Amino acid sequence: MKWGEIPRDAKTYILYHTIIAPQLIVWYLLPLYMMYSGYSVLEVGAFFTAVNIAAIPLTYLLGRAFNRWDIKKGLIVIDALDGIAYILYSFAKGAIAPLMLFAGRTIEKLSTVLYPLYRAYEQIIYPADKYEEIFAWHLRLPEISRLITFPILGYLFGYVWNNAEHYRMAFIAFGLLSVFTIAYIWLFLPSVGKEERITPEGFTFKADEFKFLLLFEALLTLAWSLAPEIVLLNYVVFVLHKTVFEVTLIACASSLASIIGTYASERVPKGRGFQAISFGMFLSAVYALVMSLSPPFWLALVVYGVEAFGSTLWFPFYRSWMFSLIPNEKASEFHAALSSYRRVIGLFTPFLAGALASIKPTLPYFVSLVLFLMISALFIKFEKISSKTKTQES
Repeated sequence: MKWGEIPRDAKTYILYHTIIAPQLIVWYLLPLYMMYSGYSVLEVGAFFTAVNIAAIPLTYLLGRAFNRWDIKKGLIVIDALDGIAYILYSFAKGAIAPLMLFAGRTIEKLSTVLYPLYRAYEQIIYPADKYEEIFAWHLRLPEISRLITFPILGYLFGYVWNNAEHYRMAFIAFGLLSVFTIAYIWLFLPSVGKEERITPEGFTFKADEFKFLLLFEALLTLAWSLAPEIVLLNYVVFVLHKTVFEVTLIACASSLASIIGTYASERVPKGRGFQAISFGMFLSAVYALVMSLSPPFWLALVVYGVEAFGSTLWFPFYRSWMFSLIPNEKASEFHAALSSYRRVIGLFTPFLAGALASIKPTLPYFVSLVLFLMISALFIKFEKISSKTKTQES
């Protein structure tokens, strides 16, 4: 699908994600700032887990509320909360540092409570018969943005502005950028109120497939959350003795592989989505295996790219399948419920990841390896059952 063939509203939304992609470097800067400030990897994991606990019930309640409200307003709230959180991080100095870090992270976590609105918004504004093609662009352009900006930001924060004071100034700058992104949402993104959420005729809720979706979400949440940014930062910066610049190079390798993966996903034949998901999970298992063996930096760079290619390959098919199981008029509620479900499952994984990494820096990857292999096997089995059922129905 060519860029010009995508509906205008969908293109405007994809460009929004392209604009905010460079801000995601804060996800690396915050835990690294904490580690530079004297926190161990175990303490950082415990800190993130403590903040996670408060967010679980709010996710579903806010999701239900946005069944009736304009989802666009929720996207504005996300950026506003992120901006406030980043500003608070900039005040994390001296005796009040723990308080500012906890307050900022709690507010940022409140913004993630609203993240299901992104999926609900996408389900409604993207044409249902073009989900897979549009999601290729949805992934591609933000990754191009990261590929361009992350090496520059990584070099600056790794070798030029690389002390705690510089990081605090960076938090202020990224916080103020939210003013621009809020204006973009307000001026350019279309509103999505209750009247736009009409489920297509012939929709049937597939309970058995939804149960399988829940199982997949549980295993995938554990597999990914057991090897978060703090594990990568701890290994690259404190074991391999590199800087955040090298971490951003890994992120760039992932972005480049993801861009290639978007083109590969467009060439997967219709009806082969579950097989693409299984193959993607196998590639993720390869990445986890290599990382569990404490590889040198160059090999870590390669296998993170392999994982990103696999994840991008299967993502459009998985998201399209997920959307096919959820009625439009309940989109925000369903996605919020799924997000709450993931939060419950991943509640203690930051602490567990930190504990495993404190034993051996790459031990979390080994646990992820087992989970990725389980997911791949489950999808192979599910694809066979699904094909058999369709044959019987025809």
